[in-house]
Amino acid sequence: MTHPAQIRIPATYMRGGTSKGVFFRLQDLPEPCQQPGPARDQLLLRVIGSPDPYGKQIDGMGGATSSTSKTVIVAPPTKPGHDVDYLFGQVSIDGAFVDWSGNCGNLSAAVGPFTIASGLMPADRVPENGICTVRIWQANIGKTIVAHVPITNGQVQETGDFELDGVTFPAAEVQLEFLDPADEGDDDSGGAMFPTGRLVDDLEVPGIGTFKATLINAGIPTIFLNAQDIGYTGTESQDAINGDALALSRFETIRARGAVKMGLIRDVAEAAQRQHTPKVAFVAPPASYTASSGKAIEAGDVDLLVRAMSMGKLHHAMMGTAAVAIGTAAAIPGTLVNLAAGGGERHAVRFGHPSGTLRVGAEARQVDGQWTVTKAVMSRSARILMEGWVRVPSDSF
Repeated sequence: MTHPAQIRIPATYMRGGTSKGVFFRLQDLPEPCQQPGPARDQLLLRVIGSPDPYGKQIDGMGGATSSTSKTVIVAPPTKPGHDVDYLFGQVSIDGAFVDWSGNCGNLSAAVGPFTIASGLMPADRVPENGICTVRIWQANIGKTIVAHVPITNGQVQETGDFELDGVTFPAAEVQLEFLDPADEGDDDSGGAMFPTGRLVDDLEVPGIGTFKATLINAGIPTIFLNAQDIGYTGTESQDAINGDALALSRFETIRARGAVKMGLIRDVAEAAQRQHTPKVAFVAPPASYTASSGKAIEAGDVDLLVRAMSMGKLHHAMMGTAAVAIGTAAAIPGTLVNLAAGGGERHAVRFGHPSGTLRVGAEARQVDGQWTVTKAVMSRSARILMEGWVRVPSDSF
């Protein structure tokens, strides 16, 4: 009996923000996987270790959470004025599919460092010491991200004293600018940033209730709810929600109904194959709580509280793209996020999440009655954890 040999593929395992993923250069993928399609998806599923009915991804590089079941493909730029193309694949843990519908804001912080370290950035663009600016074309959503990467002695600086709640060790700060993060729209109802044309909607969820909701496409499509309306305080830990099967089911039902209302899907049944987007988050005014690390977060430390669901579970910190949505919504008076932060004009907010706090800024203005956001800004960190090759059976794709 013959058995397929394993093949090895150049890859880098990186942390970006509070996520981890396997990074590839497009040119290093097997030829059938260099184009979008089933072969590429099957390869990435096998690399990560999915689908896994045990939910552990033991036979792959995934870490069995939404934050660690991720892949990135980086390629030479196809868009003028950019340095690199970046494509993100969220790999389902128990299902046989890769969700390409959105970006990962956390791993966005690792794309610039990977671009430089892997030789995709022209050498004359990398200073001996200082900041290297990398213009990234985010191919999933068609947006520009600008990463400001620190360089020391001609190499990416990865260590430093920048602390990010949700990450154990300090590292070098990578500042990210998400340019024009909201979807454009040309209709008279308010454009695609607010797909219904309203800052606050009544979201009807059969069998559960009707809730006030801000539905926004900025960074990533997100459904914001008031914590109090769904029986929470905004101080919840992961265990308080992820151990409650009924609560998780309710959140998924809300997410599916919100996706239909946002025009992302036509029928709630389609939500099962679109786990990455939209996100569901709930907000509340400031309150004191204890972060997952044991750190005391005082009400005076934050402008508001936010908890967010990702891939069917409460996220341990905050997705970077959801942070962009939070910053954008906070900058627009009248959204649920803005009201939870006290209302009025805001250019930045610091919000509390299960692991601590995060600050995000956004520049918003109203033009002809419609809101536009020119950019959202936040700081993350990134680090190479391992580099070399991943191995997969040759019949994996």
